[in-house]
Amino acid sequence: MPIKIPNDLPAAAKLAEEGVRLIDEHEASRQDVRPLQIALLNLMPEKPKTETQLARLLGATPLQVELTLLTTSTYRPQNVPLSHLQSFYRQWEDVRHKKFDGLIVTGAPVELMPFEEVKYWPELAAIFDWSRTNVHSCFHICWGAQAALYHFHRVPKHTLPVKRFGIYTHYVIERRDAQRPGLLRGFDDYFLVPVSRHTEVRREDIPDGSDLEVLAVSNAAGLCLLHDPRHREIFMFNHLEYDTYTLADEYHRDLASRSDVSLPLNYYPDDDPSKAPRNCWRAYAHLLFGNWINEIYQTTPFEISLIGGEPAREVAA
Repeated sequence: MPIKIPNDLPAAAKLAEEGVRLIDEHEASRQDVRPLQIALLNLMPEKPKTETQLARLLGATPLQVELTLLTTSTYRPQNVPLSHLQSFYRQWEDVRHKKFDGLIVTGAPVELMPFEEVKYWPELAAIFDWSRTNVHSCFHICWGAQAALYHFHRVPKHTLPVKRFGIYTHYVIERRDAQRPGLLRGFDDYFLVPVSRHTEVRREDIPDGSDLEVLAVSNAAGLCLLHDPRHREIFMFNHLEYDTYTLADEYHRDLASRSDVSLPLNYYPDDDPSKAPRNCWRAYAHLLFGNWINEIYQTTPFEISLIGGEPAREVAA
């Protein structure tokens, strides 16, 4: 099944080149299905790149997805043309009356700031609270995951001595009954994930009785993936959605402003930045997002207006 996005969104041409099935309003209305309504609160500075990365993964799932791009009402990003925001984004205030099957909250370039000092923090806190009644399942990424974890559970973030940057090996935490968590169904015991952050959340700070489940960790990079099954929330601190060259772009961007920039770990062949990096995480990105969409589909109410008002259905075995 396809993904429904605006025809003239810059991501559309790139996705069409890759063979991702796109759908317009007319064709969507002809299909006798209820599309999953997914909202993307995009806090990243290079919004078209993030739109493409996440739409690619959502568009590869076997269900029809309608993507709504969201931005904050109280703060206008400076790194994206106003015309792009006006053409393709809706402010949260304009959709807060609506309900969504899923909400993705991205990272943001404010990682080293205290949460309360972020200009749009009051609005983001309101969005988090709104999601508990108007969204069936949330997927928080990087700083967005740290922010949601802090808001709901007061889990702090800790500044790292140096940026954690590269491709790190992670392993799946198995349940006692040896059943793989549904979100990681199909994953290998160990898998590779792009990491790019200056801060971390520590396992020992997770409060007792919070119902938070650790799904994946790295011996070198720490926590990767948490799940709150009661509220159907995912906290991913790293970047399976990244393109092959995203870390290279970050490396050259940082190198242009200062000289003490380390190569991303385990990224370039032979640690030689003149050699093209190889993508070794793409399949896991599709698995994770496919599993998330599948769980939403199996548990969300058919009548979208009932989200937040009836118990979630059990996931089929």
